Amino acid sequence: MKKIIVGVVTLFLFFANISVMAQQYDDVYFFYGQGCPHCANVEEYFEENGLIQKYDIQYKEIYFNSENALFFNQVMDEFRIPLAQRGVPTLVIGEKFIVGDQPIIAYFTSEADIADEQETGIEKGDVGDQRLNLTLPVVIGASLVDAINPCAFAVLILLMSTVLLSRDRKRSLYSGLSFSAAIFISYLLMGLGLYTALDVGGISSLFFKIVGWLAILFGLLNLKDYFWYGKGFLMEVPIRWRPKLKQLIRSVTNPISAFGIGLLVSLFLLPCTSGPYIVILGMLAEKTTQIQALGYLIIYNFIFVLPMLVITISVYKGLDTDKAEKFRQNNLRLLHLIGGLILLCMGGLILAKLI
Repeated sequence: MKKIIVGVVTLFLFFANISVMAQQYDDVYFFYGQGCPHCANVEEYFEENGLIQKYDIQYKEIYFNSENALFFNQVMDEFRIPLAQRGVPTLVIGEKFIVGDQPIIAYFTSEADIADEQETGIEKGDVGDQRLNLTLPVVIGASLVDAINPCAFAVLILLMSTVLLSRDRKRSLYSGLSFSAAIFISYLLMGLGLYTALDVGGISSLFFKIVGWLAILFGLLNLKDYFWYGKGFLMEVPIRWRPKLKQLIRSVTNPISAFGIGLLVSLFLLPCTSGPYIVILGMLAEKTTQIQALGYLIIYNFIFVLPMLVITISVYKGLDTDKAEKFRQNNLRLLHLIGGLILLCMGGLILAKLI
């Protein structure tokens, strides 16, 4: 358990953009890849603000130019950057290197603000840093919405009730852990797949606004389930799917089958858990590098399955599944209210361009 906590804390710190000291370079190098949408964002920013001439920025394309790729890796070696953390766009300026479109843009924005302050004496806020610093809290908020989702609770309680029929608590513990692991892996892989598709396709400002409005829409649907539960569309597993879902879960007899069923059940959970996930994936594809996105998605999905782990261990320790189900039923509307408010806040932050 301690190892898990240490690992999660490490990932929480991982979101910060990388900037370290190494050999000082007299020239300013911009490493990019042809077809990389994040690189294109930086190039557009450079051109709009006349930074190429001002800083004499040297462009180095590394996807199709082996000489530039070799030079890029030499520079990264001098900065002692592991291979897994190397990517584009990367800017090397003096003793610093900066990775990611938003961190690079934020760096030049702050440089411009400092120059303006010296000329006018008026202090400006660092908008770029504010946007970046809100990414992790928003990821945590969205994952909490998914974590307290009523239908995810219902599925796990049904699973634990089924495996407890054998009266083997250890088997029920391992089955619950195996099921939770399957959900985690399945959602992580789906998230990485969708993130890659969005990242390769490129995220426009219009699409990012759509992501913000989607967050508000999902938030309003959750609030609808608080005020008028059971009427119209439900942010839960569709009723016509539930008999098949129960049939699948009741077929679990051991940890191995629990893992397999967990992979299948993750598809049934999509209608009621995909809303916050889609919003986060759209945000990450626009704001982060691939390695940062992986860290965020691991954090997101760990928080998502955390209640499943808690319920599993609680049932193993003696919690009555009937009481757990009664608690879920009594708090259905409250859970929808909390989730709806969080999603509305997320949508507002995105549309206000605070993240």
